[in-house]
Amino acid sequence: MHDMQDRSTPSEAITGRCFVNAPFARLQRDLLDLFLRHGLQPEIGLEGGWFWEIGQDEMQHVADRLQAAGLGCTLHAPFHDLVPGGFDPRMVALTRKKLQQAFALLPLFRPVSIVCHLGYEEIRHANDPERWLAVSLETWQPLLEQAAAHGVRVMFENTYEPGPAMPALLLERLHHAAAGFCLDVGHVLAFSRTPWQEWLERMAPWLGQLHLHDNDGEKDLHLAPGQGIFPFADLFQALKRQSIRPIVTLEPHREEDLLTSVETVRQPGMLPVLFS
Repeated sequence: MHDMQDRSTPSEAITGRCFVNAPFARLQRDLLDLFLRHGLQPEIGLEGGWFWEIGQDEMQHVADRLQAAGLGCTLHAPFHDLVPGGFDPRMVALTRKKLQQAFALLPLFRPVSIVCHLGYEEIRHANDPERWLAVSLETWQPLLEQAAAHGVRVMFENTYEPGPAMPALLLERLHHAAAGFCLDVGHVLAFSRTPWQEWLERMAPWLGQLHLHDNDGEKDLHLAPGQGIFPFADLFQALKRQSIRPIVTLEPHREEDLLTSVETVRQPGMLPVLFS
């Protein structure tokens, strides 16, 4: 979330299994008091070069304050420049080191989930998908065991995948109770060649989390739900019919989109459909 100032946010809209994205650097610098004051539960983003050097005391301070306020959280693992299924062993080793650093925070933050990107890009990996799968399995299997030991689910999020085939295949091969799927509807709209209905049908066995933001179908704009063209009410009705009650993360990138997001998802036919 970026450029967010201290304005009133209805805390009752973001409770239970609902979270709001918050990069750790911003949470630490100027958002923590705002989240505490309004009872917002963060999905703490661990992205950025700073993550290599962050001190345990700084992390502990944020975790302690959230827990003292009775607020839960989710984590979002680093993903920029990482290659969990890459073909260069040195780059894969660096990726695994950074992911391990993120998973080491599970006992500190006690998150409901940790969201991870698969890093599959058809233009780079489609010529040797079995190799990508084999390397990915080696990356994720020990991390899943670590997450399971702390009662945390690992939610694999779609990004540039053209359809659900490769995420589903990876989850089938992982075959682990701690492995779940995070459906990012904004990414489906902006990057996928497959409609959301097919994503939902294929990924339903693993679907445990949603990332909610909107766009025009061309760019990943991270607008508030209702400000683009994604049919959120249809999605929530489809989830209701299948009795799927996922964790929900709002992913606005601007203050005005956060406030609009909160108000939109509170409307009849939206999140109340799932949590009633």
